[in-house]
Amino acid sequence: MKIVQRHSHLNGFEFLMYHKPRIWAEIERAIKSVDAKKCRTKVSEEKTMKGKLLYSPEDMNDAFDVVFKKMKWVQRQTTNWLCEDIKMVREIVRLKPEEQKERILERGLTPIRTYNQTDFVKDRVAVEVQFGKYAFVAHDLFVKHMSFFVNDDIDVGVEIVPMKEMEQEMSSGVAYFERDLFNMLRQGRGIPAVPIILIGVVP
Repeated sequence: MKIVQRHSHLNGFEFLMYHKPRIWAEIERAIKSVDAKKCRTKVSEEKTMKGKLLYSPEDMNDAFDVVFKKMKWVQRQTTNWLCEDIKMVREIVRLKPEEQKERILERGLTPIRTYNQTDFVKDRVAVEVQFGKYAFVAHDLFVKHMSFFVNDDIDVGVEIVPMKEMEQEMSSGVAYFERDLFNMLRQGRGIPAVPIILIGVVP
């Protein structure tokens, strides 16, 4: 595969090029290593393209998984503790997980554990590969990357999505670069408040 477009939010790309150029080189190499043709395995059941052979999101994700794991990128979880008290949640939202739980217990409330998991992390950079439904990208950008950044686990989040020309060869409802870029830009310069590189790819 190849990179067609790249958007640097809050100087995410510039940060990588200055501080971690090796990491960016690995991301580029990983993308180039994926053979999209081998992932064209899904026979469409949709009325508008019934029987057409499409790119399989599952196969695409599996292919990226193999490549990144070979380069020693690993999955990572970040945990947070919640409760039903709104005022309490406001007080603890930026604390470390162990402090969140402790404060909730001190208040006599029941702590609720929640977590976010990201696809690949290495040297404080998180990569999400998203060939699924478009709603998942918003979750990645505004929840996953943000959660890891606020917890001081990453410096930059990277989101890999297909370009529109590739999305047209996939099932309906799949994310694509042009729409996700538009959605990011209309939020304004500082939202989400985490450096992100949005990457658009094609076979």
